[in-house]
Amino acid sequence: MKGKDLINIGIFSAIYFVVVIVFAMLGFIPVFMPLLAVLVPIGGGIPFMLFLTKVKKFGMILIMSIIMGIMMILTGMGFFTVIVSAVTGLCAELVYRSGQYKSAAKAVLTHGVFSMWLWGNYLPLFFMADKYWSTRKDFGQDYIDALTKLMPMWMCPVLLVTAFVCGIIGGLLGKALMKKHFVKAGIV
Repeated sequence: MKGKDLINIGIFSAIYFVVVIVFAMLGFIPVFMPLLAVLVPIGGGIPFMLFLTKVKKFGMILIMSIIMGIMMILTGMGFFTVIVSAVTGLCAELVYRSGQYKSAAKAVLTHGVFSMWLWGNYLPLFFMADKYWSTRKDFGQDYIDALTKLMPMWMCPVLLVTAFVCGIIGGLLGKALMKKHFVKAGIV
């Protein structure tokens, strides 16, 4: 990788992170917390698909995914996200590479796989709820009760699948809006 590649990773990671934070603010309303698995992948599709027009080397998607995981740790979401983001980032990297960085269909699938990193943010709610809520007492008991009712254990796999499916939708939206950039980058 060259300096230009690292700069692209940094710029697009920052843009994508802003999208995540804008939607994450809605999470202060309990019903929107599970909906983040819908909103972030769809909203993040545009900058991510534009990022894919710059990706021509193995590792760029993985690095961006790990950056998302690290940013989530820094915002208090826990260590699960960096583990999940490393796995989904590597899988997304392999998917895009399998299309030789030129397949629009693989680009859309790549965004679906990449979007599953978001699932790591939910894991503490299901597997470490007491510890998770002990650091969020200021949200109030009403918020905790409402979100706990919205997030029964069966929602855990549903959120993973939702992030993937909405990532595909976001990828299709991003591809449609970035068609000119895809053609220019030689992605067909």
